[in-house]
Amino acid sequence: MKRAALYMRVSSIDQHPETQLHDLRQMADQRGYEITHEYTDRISGAKAKRPGLDELMRDARRGRFDVVLVWASDRIARSVKHFLEVLDELQRINIEFVSFREQIDTAGPLGRALVVIIGAIAELERNLIVERVRAGMRRAKLEGRHIGRKPLDLDRHAIVRDRQLGKSLGQIAKAHGISRATVHNVIKQDMAAAATV
Repeated sequence: MKRAALYMRVSSIDQHPETQLHDLRQMADQRGYEITHEYTDRISGAKAKRPGLDELMRDARRGRFDVVLVWASDRIARSVKHFLEVLDELQRINIEFVSFREQIDTAGPLGRALVVIIGAIAELERNLIVERVRAGMRRAKLEGRHIGRKPLDLDRHAIVRDRQLGKSLGQIAKAHGISRATVHNVIKQDMAAAATV
């Protein structure tokens, strides 16, 4: 019986890996794999630091499983280059890669070829999305529209005065409709400005 590691990645804390986990567990069961490890990252695919993937690769080098199951090939790597590096290392240490969505299995040469093609298409799609977002931001800027959050309209003197009167950060935040962190930053900036005078 082959030992399987499952790897899930979701892009934000608002998303849940349970859907990926359900599909991967079902696939492992159908193939007769024993699931020995499950790894999850809640992080953008573009981020270089991925603790779950790093742990998976460390365990792979230690021979703790025989096959890696992922929900989709774009879940495991941030670029085609990174994807190929991961696949090359897995192949070098005799660990198979299986993707649920694309139904790819690197146990054979056709699976390896398909993985490279799909990785290239996924990277192209990601780059096109980034370029569309940038183009939209450029257009909005040319049209004079504000991009991003509107700056807070703060009465800094009133915030500092309220603090000097002994009000708590929470009371000041509630009174001015801002966060405690913003109150703290205003007071800290006021103290820094007073120290330089």
